Amino acid sequence: MIAIVDYGMGNLRSVQKAFERVGHGAVVTNRPEDVAQAERVVLPGVGAFGDAMANLKRAGLVDPVVKSISKGRPFLGICLGLQLLFVESEEMGRHRGLDVLPGRVRRFPEGERVPQIGWNQIHIRRKLPLLEGIPDGSFFYFVHSYYVDAENPEDTIATTDYGIDYTSIAGRGTAFGIQFHPEKSQDLGLRILKNFAEMDCGT
Repeated sequence: MIAIVDYGMGNLRSVQKAFERVGHGAVVTNRPEDVAQAERVVLPGVGAFGDAMANLKRAGLVDPVVKSISKGRPFLGICLGLQLLFVESEEMGRHRGLDVLPGRVRRFPEGERVPQIGWNQIHIRRKLPLLEGIPDGSFFYFVHSYYVDAENPEDTIATTDYGIDYTSIAGRGTAFGIQFHPEKSQDLGLRILKNFAEMDCGT
C-alpha cells in the first residue's frame, strides 16, 4: 500500500490520481496506524512549514512517518514534504522539522521573483532508480518561496538554478524529497511517481 499522508495541507487527491494514472493505487489517510503499516509513504504539501509541523504533531503522524523512514520503507516528500525532512525552517520564525536530513529551509535571496512559479530545470548530481528515464536538464513545475539548503552534499540528488543553485531533489537510502510538483509536471513527473512506486526497498 502507498499511503498519502493527509495532514490538512495540499491537494492530496491530485497526487492520488497521478499514482492511479501510472497503475498504482494509493490511499489518502490521516490515520497514524495506516502510515505505520504502509509499504510506501508519500508526504505532499503546500503552505507554511510551521503550520505543517503543527498539524502533523496534532494528528499523531510525526512518529509513524519518521519510524517508516528509519525502517527503510520508501518515502517521498513533495514540495513542502521535501522541506519537512530537514532540521528546521526560517519561514515566519524558526520551526523544527522532522530532522531526517541535516540542513535548513531558507527564503530565496532578494533579486528573484518570489515565489518561484513555473517550469524550471533539474541538474542531476546522482543517478538513482527514482530518476530512471529522467534526462539531465528536464523541466518540472515549481511553486515555492523557500528552498532547501542541504548541509551534506551527498544528500543532494539534483539541483535547480533560481538565482542560486539549490537542492531540488534530496535523499538518503530509500527516503527522497522533491521540491517540484510531479503531479503537475506531465509525463516526466508521472515517471518519477512510477519509479517511486516500483522502486525496490533495497535501492
